[in-house]
Amino acid sequence: MTTTYAALLRGINVGGAKKVPMADLRTLMTGLGYDGVRTHLQSGQAVFSTDAREAAALEAELSRAIHEHFGFSVDVIVRDHAYLSAVADACPFPADQLAPKQLHITYFSAPVTAGRFAEIDQAAYLPEDFRLGDRCLYLYVPDGLGRSRLAEVLARPRLTKGLIATSRNWNTVRKLVELTEG
Repeated sequence: MTTTYAALLRGINVGGAKKVPMADLRTLMTGLGYDGVRTHLQSGQAVFSTDAREAAALEAELSRAIHEHFGFSVDVIVRDHAYLSAVADACPFPADQLAPKQLHITYFSAPVTAGRFAEIDQAAYLPEDFRLGDRCLYLYVPDGLGRSRLAEVLARPRLTKGLIATSRNWNTVRKLVELTEG
């Protein structure tokens, strides 16, 4: 059975250190035997199909191949259409009423509990807000991510210790749902 997945690469093509040309990434992924490889934007999204396997095995395979080919490590989260669609549909904020730059999802490599973020006084950051979901965090930032004090706090290493965490804006979230639809 073939499944369509999105691979979310963390921290590439931002700030200059880890450059991964999307054409090279597509070639690399095709060489791994993935079908229908497409990339979206330059910030680390690839969609591909392959025989159904565990996401963790695909993450490890892709991360290893990137390291061997490009010479640096990249964290990768792989999710299928059902997950991406369910997470988008479960958004606790009124996504259809917000500008895409106001809403983001941080995808985590493993489930997270509210206890991990208990030290954050959410009321102190209003109107900015966040909610936890299935291996994700929904973030509402009315003035955009670049001006968000809450986003800065949520990115603290002690809060994400032991996890891979990578964020996408709402436009990218919706596009990944569309691209993985099969």
